[in-house]
Amino acid sequence: MSRTLVALLLVCIGPWARAQAGLAPDTAARRTIAGAFDLFTTDDLGHLYALKGDVLLLFDAQGRQLARNSLNTFGPITRVDAFSSLKPLIFSRQQGQLALLDNTLSVQASAIDLPRNGYAQVTQVCMSVQNSFWFFDERELALIRVDAQLRPLARTGRLDQLLGFTPHPTYLVELDGWLYVCDPEHGVLLFDLFGAYTKTLPVKGAERIEVREGRLWYVLDGRLMAYGMRSFATEEVPWPAPVDGPVLDARIERGHLYRLMPDRIVIDALR
Repeated sequence: MSRTLVALLLVCIGPWARAQAGLAPDTAARRTIAGAFDLFTTDDLGHLYALKGDVLLLFDAQGRQLARNSLNTFGPITRVDAFSSLKPLIFSRQQGQLALLDNTLSVQASAIDLPRNGYAQVTQVCMSVQNSFWFFDERELALIRVDAQLRPLARTGRLDQLLGFTPHPTYLVELDGWLYVCDPEHGVLLFDLFGAYTKTLPVKGAERIEVREGRLWYVLDGRLMAYGMRSFATEEVPWPAPVDGPVLDARIERGHLYRLMPDRIVIDALR
């Protein structure tokens, strides 16, 4: 790994970066949560949200379970978005429903039926600022930003006409006024809050990303990759704390490294 990347990691990631620079991780602080989880995410307080079938669980950074809820009437959950700490969004692509949860993982008010509100083929969603949402409408081939009452705030228009190809997004995430749209075949598409397309970042193969301090972090074939939006370079970052088995996904949050594996989630506190 280059000296430049090490220096930037020290600034951006803090404790984990120091491990990258050659200091040992705090292996005594490793926590393991057993289970074959379908997906996971974290919030900016370091809480972990893990989905297993129709059961969503909430843990703290030490692996202690804080809440559990079975959402078997909601439909298969395809996205958990923790944009707002302790107020996650869940989305069922099959049922076309989304809901906001509270800190006990209970549904606030009632689930939102997107087809009944005029959004018949939404396949990807994420949260946005000011209690709004982003949708990718597969029928319209457009990104749409809506408010809490589902009133349109911004719309891209047909992306196949705008981009010259038909995108197939697998993940949406907003940060600092930008919407990042993962398309494993074409890269990560970047839009502003008004739906204006800016550019495509050459990050191919990524199903999901995490954006931190000018970098896109993602797992590709079990390797941790980082793309610098200023350097325009992609580098593999060695795992600071080894584990046995393939890594399916990973996130960095508040001095902790979270890794999703086929039979467990591993949390390392790094100093």
